[in-house]
Amino acid sequence: MQDFGFYFELGWKHIISKDALDHQLFIAALAAIYLLKDWKQVLVLVTAFTIGHSLTLALSVFDVIRFNNKWVEFLIPLTIVITALSNLFQKKFTAKSIRINYVLALVFGLVHGMGFANSIRFIMAEDQRIGWSLFGFNVGLEVGQIVVVVLLLLTAQLIVTILKVNRRDWVIFLSAGVFALSLKMVLERFP
Repeated sequence: MQDFGFYFELGWKHIISKDALDHQLFIAALAAIYLLKDWKQVLVLVTAFTIGHSLTLALSVFDVIRFNNKWVEFLIPLTIVITALSNLFQKKFTAKSIRINYVLALVFGLVHGMGFANSIRFIMAEDQRIGWSLFGFNVGLEVGQIVVVVLLLLTAQLIVTILKVNRRDWVIFLSAGVFALSLKMVLERFP
């Protein structure tokens, strides 16, 4: 159980820490088009991201695949740019029109999982139960993402419902900010 707690905290910090801006921006881009009433859709979305993230993380830890860190560190903010751009072109926020976000979350989760894969491989000792450690990390990751999403949805609810800001204007504001910050990362990390 001690390993689980250690890796839970590692997964939690992977999302919540000040060094996790790229993950926080990606979650913001994914959640930007939703309101509090859409919490079930967002939970599925975040879980799709975790599944993609977990898959590449597990494949890397078990040494099935390896990635060039420079390209991965470039691709991560590029996924954020693409997601934010997708939001900027959304005109309606119906379940059918935002289905693309589930695909983006899953596929781009694969890319984000590559980013931490090399680091976690070095942390895990050979005598540890890797499956239990990965499970703890992923649970911490999921809980951290849910906390970020809840904060974003509450903020969106406040801005759109109470302050009466047009939903489309909120999405443009948040997505444009995410786009600008992640584009800066893309340019800085170009291999």
